[in-house]
Amino acid sequence: MFKKNIVFGPYSPCIKINNLFFFSGQIPICLKTGLMPKNLSEQTILTLKNIKRLLYKNKLNIKNIIKTTIFTTNMDKLNEINLSYKNFFKKYTNVYPARSCIGISKLPKKAKIEIEVIAAL
Repeated sequence: MFKKNIVFGPYSPCIKINNLFFFSGQIPICLKTGLMPKNLSEQTILTLKNIKRLLYKNKLNIKNIIKTTIFTTNMDKLNEINLSYKNFFKKYTNVYPARSCIGISKLPKKAKIEIEVIAAL
């Protein structure tokens, strides 16, 4: 059974303004177990799967993503993130969204990655 919502603070998972959807940053928490993989590649994929689930809940899909922002605690592993990111997106589209990547010192729950998304109809 899926946990209903895993929220770590006072925020909305998604806000819709006209035909734009602003999704709060997602971290790699397994919605069935509440656990997080240790490997950065697995964390990247799980984060993207969590985003995909939120998109579907809002009647959107991966092709609706127009911008992502990646936050990572290890910029030295950007190649690892890029490979997982590329492999995930190429399953759904051949056009990648615009993207920023920001190195930071710490993320909630000791995650190594967080990704936020803007999607459009």
